Amino acid sequence: MPKSKQDFESVLSDSATDIASFSQKKTLLDKIQSLLHANPALVPLIVLLMSLLIFGLILGDKFFSPFSLTLILQQVAIVGFVGAAQTLVIITAGIDLSVGAIMVLTSVVMGQFTFRYGMPAELAILCGLGVGAICGFINGFLVAVIKLPPFIVTLGMWQIVLATNFLYSANETIRSQDIAEKAASLHFFGEKLKIGGAVFTYGVIAMVILVVVLNYILNHTAWGRHVYAIGDDSEAAELSGVQVKKTLISVYVIAGLICALAGWVLIGRIGSVSPTAGQFANIESITAVVIGGISLFGGRGSIMGMLFGALIVGVFSLGLRLIGTDPQWTYMLIGILIISAVAIDQWIRRVSA
Repeated sequence: MPKSKQDFESVLSDSATDIASFSQKKTLLDKIQSLLHANPALVPLIVLLMSLLIFGLILGDKFFSPFSLTLILQQVAIVGFVGAAQTLVIITAGIDLSVGAIMVLTSVVMGQFTFRYGMPAELAILCGLGVGAICGFINGFLVAVIKLPPFIVTLGMWQIVLATNFLYSANETIRSQDIAEKAASLHFFGEKLKIGGAVFTYGVIAMVILVVVLNYILNHTAWGRHVYAIGDDSEAAELSGVQVKKTLISVYVIAGLICALAGWVLIGRIGSVSPTAGQFANIESITAVVIGGISLFGGRGSIMGMLFGALIVGVFSLGLRLIGTDPQWTYMLIGILIISAVAIDQWIRRVSA
C-alpha cells in the first residue's frame, strides 16, 4: 500500500488519549441540594432542633424541662397517628381528606357499641377498627379500581363519614366518668407513665412505635418500595411488575386502620367520646406531612419527617403560648413554614429533573 495512504496513522501517537468527560464540578449549593434530596427528613429535623434551641434560650427551664418537652409529645400524639395514615397516601401521590372524620367516627362506634348495645369494650374496639378498615377500603377501591381522583373521593368520603358520625351519635357525648366506670379499656392510651419529671402517655409510646415500624416497612420491604414506586410513576411501576391496584387498596385500608387506632387514642386523650372532637385533624395531618418534607407529588419523603413536622408545630404552639403571644401568631408562623416547605421541596426536586 502506498505510504501516502498511511500518513494519517502517524498522527495517532501524538493524539490525546483522555476519555471524554461531561461531568460538571458540583458547587457547595449543589451538594447541599443533593444531600437534602437523599435525606428528605433532614430539613424538618434541622428546623425542629433550631426551634427547640431558640425557645430554650428565650424561656430557659420553663421550656426546657422534662414535663414541657413530654407535654409537646402528648399534644402531637393524635396528629402523629393521623399524619402517619396521611403519609402513606401522599407518598402514592394521593391525598386523604377523610382521615380526621374516620378517626372521630371510629371513636364514636367504640363508645356507642359499648354503651348503647352493651357490648364488651374490647369487642367494640375491634368493631371500630373494622369500620376504619372498611372506610379505607372504599377509598382505595374508588381510587385504584374506578380510577377516581383521590382528592374528590376522600372529599366525598369526608362529608359522608362526618354526616354519618352526627346522625349515628345523635350529637351526644359519652362522659369521661361513665367510660372510667364501665369501659376503662377505652381510656387505655390516656394512661400515664412517669419517669422522673417526664410524663409519657401510652398514646405517645404507641405513636413512636407506629412511626418506627412504618419507617422500617417503607424502607426495607418490597411493599414499601412498591408504595414509593407508585407515587413516583404508577405506569412505570405497573410495567415493572408492581400490582398497583392491590398495593393502592392496601395503602388506604392500612390508613383507615391507623385512623381507627387514632380514634381509640383520641378517647384516651380527651377522656370522653365526642362526635365534635378532632375536627381539624385532616388539615393538621397535611400540615405535618408538608412541613415534614414529604412531597405532595408523591414518591419522595420519610415518615420520620412527618413526625418532625408534627413536633415543629407542637414546639411553636407551646413555645409561643409560654411567651404569652397571641395564638394567631402560631397560625401565621405555621402558614409560613408550609409555604417554605413546599418551596424547598420544589427546589430539591430539581436534582431528579
